[in-house]
Amino acid sequence: MTRYDKKPDGGSVRTGTATHAIEVRGMVKHYGDTKALDGVDLDVREGTVLGVLGPNGAGKTTLVRCLSTLVRPDAGTATVAGYDVVRQPRQLRRTIGLTGQYASVDEKLSGWENLYMIGRLLDLSRKDARRRSDELLERFSLTEAAKKPAMQYSGGMRRRLDLAASMIGRPAVLYLDEPTTGLDPRTRNEVWAEVQRMVGEGVTVLLTTQYMEEAEQLASELTVIDRGRVVAEGKVDELKAKVGGRTLQIRPSDPAQLRAMAGTLSEAGLDGVGGAQAVTDEGMLYVPILSDEQLTAVVGLLGARGFAIADIGTHLPSLDEVFLAITGEKSSEADSAPAAQDVLEKEEVAA
Repeated sequence: MTRYDKKPDGGSVRTGTATHAIEVRGMVKHYGDTKALDGVDLDVREGTVLGVLGPNGAGKTTLVRCLSTLVRPDAGTATVAGYDVVRQPRQLRRTIGLTGQYASVDEKLSGWENLYMIGRLLDLSRKDARRRSDELLERFSLTEAAKKPAMQYSGGMRRRLDLAASMIGRPAVLYLDEPTTGLDPRTRNEVWAEVQRMVGEGVTVLLTTQYMEEAEQLASELTVIDRGRVVAEGKVDELKAKVGGRTLQIRPSDPAQLRAMAGTLSEAGLDGVGGAQAVTDEGMLYVPILSDEQLTAVVGLLGARGFAIADIGTHLPSLDEVFLAITGEKSSEADSAPAAQDVLEKEEVAA
């Protein structure tokens, strides 16, 4: 397992050769009668972004709290950056960064003072803490407000300051729990750019989000959690393929040949997969595709039969469609008893 040791400037250096920065096995967490996590297994490769998706109440935030040592799991094991989250919490905290769902800055201090204080708490020298604070304030477009108390910041500004605070120690592993909730598009894009920059430098990110666009933009792999369990995992395109596969979209040069094309594929048994059949609509032929070989066979057959094609492309189901297909339209929160949900929320706030 890779171990990360702190450098003098607050960064981390790897001292091992493992490929997973986060490994979770059988993690369980109860809040009263509510089982927030029910045997979660998880692997996050070093230097990548794992997107964790799930309905409200699915267990995403509880997972982050357990992995960041804010909550002690009831069962299971987890190592992050080479440290056991239960047995080595103090060492682990020096190698991770966390941005929760709500900004947690000191509103009586200025933006610059917040960052400088955190830098010093992370054992950065005065010089390095000042330089890092200035750097992050500029990166998150907060330089002009650097000396103002955080209580005078707008919600979006406080959110950006909170994100900067989680990054000041150059963490080896960064937890982002719905980091762009409530942000305007410009600020959201700034956050995305910063996350991508950090990943380019080798940082591992665990991202929880309900924004499908965010997951597709940032995550190299996805894990879907529902009712405290992992219900699906894989790369974005892999999950899309599991749900509905690809659809080949063909537009003939001569619209009058559309039905003849569909008939040719039907005769050859190439007009669909899994019971789904090719359909014609608005001058296009839509053919369900399961494999690259089938796609090649369809295009090759149409060409051999002399059909001229004006346009061709493939379409995967959207991530929204994948999410709904895996979890259903009803969120876990709606299925929980009100009393149990109250216990969950109160215990998480207390933690």
